[in-house]
Amino acid sequence: MTNIMDKLTALCKRRGFIYPSSEIYGGINACWDYGPMGVRLKTNIKAHWFRTMTRMRDDVVPLDAAILMHPRVWEASGHITEFTDPLIDCKQCKARFRADDVDFDFKDPNTPCPRCGNRGTFTEPRMFNLMFKTFMGPVEDEASVVYLRPETAQGIYVNFDNVRISSRLKLPFGIAQIGKAFRNEITPGNFIFRTREFEQMEMQFFVKPDEDQKWFDYWKEERMKWYLSIGLTPERLRWHEHGPNELAHYAKAAFDIQYEFGFGSDPWHELEGVHNRTDFDLKRHQEFAGKKLEYFDEASRERYLPYIIETSAGCDRTLLVTLIDGYREEEIKGEKRVFLGFHPSIAPITAAIFPLVKKDGMPDIAKKITADLRPHYDVFYDAGGSIGRRYARQDEVGTPFCITVDGQTLEDQTVTIRHRNTLEQERCSTDRLRERLGDLIATYGSA
Repeated sequence: MTNIMDKLTALCKRRGFIYPSSEIYGGINACWDYGPMGVRLKTNIKAHWFRTMTRMRDDVVPLDAAILMHPRVWEASGHITEFTDPLIDCKQCKARFRADDVDFDFKDPNTPCPRCGNRGTFTEPRMFNLMFKTFMGPVEDEASVVYLRPETAQGIYVNFDNVRISSRLKLPFGIAQIGKAFRNEITPGNFIFRTREFEQMEMQFFVKPDEDQKWFDYWKEERMKWYLSIGLTPERLRWHEHGPNELAHYAKAAFDIQYEFGFGSDPWHELEGVHNRTDFDLKRHQEFAGKKLEYFDEASRERYLPYIIETSAGCDRTLLVTLIDGYREEEIKGEKRVFLGFHPSIAPITAAIFPLVKKDGMPDIAKKITADLRPHYDVFYDAGGSIGRRYARQDEVGTPFCITVDGQTLEDQTVTIRHRNTLEQERCSTDRLRERLGDLIATYGSA
């Protein structure tokens, strides 16, 4: 898997998915920039999530809360005291490691440092807060301290009443948000798996306390279905239940959707968490803000603090999974073929349109097809290089379909549709292209 990660990192830079941040200055650790293809892929993943979670439902609404929030928010949530990792240092080379996430016994004086090889050089673990701290306003003192949010969830909780009242919502209902979060990770790495700046896709579903288990089970099923809908391999997905020693301080129950990433001593790692947070968050904010957040249930004439079922996914990590899951190498007639098997619903380019040659009016026909399809699909026009090289470029960015205008097009107004996964080709009339692509996308993976 390390080899595949190295290949993916190189492919992502070569084809414009992801670049090292500030590369001309030597880069900055665990920060990455998304290029043209990466932005398209990420946008499509977010759009698919947003459509599933809000547009296709009448019980979940969107929110976009500010990154900078009142410091008391993080006191109430427990982040100032609880959002920590145990940190150890090598006294010799100053390398830092998470004490709870290392593959060596740092307490054994004979254990060598993985970085410098010296033995018996590790410090005692100390707790390290993962929040980035900054100052608001012109004076840098304790009164002006603010934090870059380490999660998007708290912005939802503090807006619970605003959203409920303005949207006239009754329980159960959810609030969904996509947004940036920041964590000063001790040991980031494995490409974009763990970074210090990342994007979350979170939904908080507010329910009556005695209905929490029903909705917890419901959202577990829905979230697993979503990952299958974007084409991930079922055998590389599984559930992991948090044991008593793993549960966060706010959680009654928690399950992770894990994916078989393949790196580390255990190849399975978290992709998304589904948590029963009980009424912990609303209770804490009610206490710290001094504002009632209870819900009045008109049917039962009760007042209570709702329980919260949370679904929390990382957009960057989901994108990484689509890259790993979609990476393919084949040998055809002695030549290696590399392609990304993205599902058409998230692929950066749905279809690429080529004129076979730059003459006989073929470019004009191909450009017209591109313009006609653009309002409906992510399309790309390419007339540079041999047809084989153009196919290879589109394979590497995961384009499911390539449409070629050739000599026969001039005779009968049909084009060739080439299928990325199978390399099969079919003829289709130009006036049916939009309909045919829709059929191919709708039935993708069903054969």
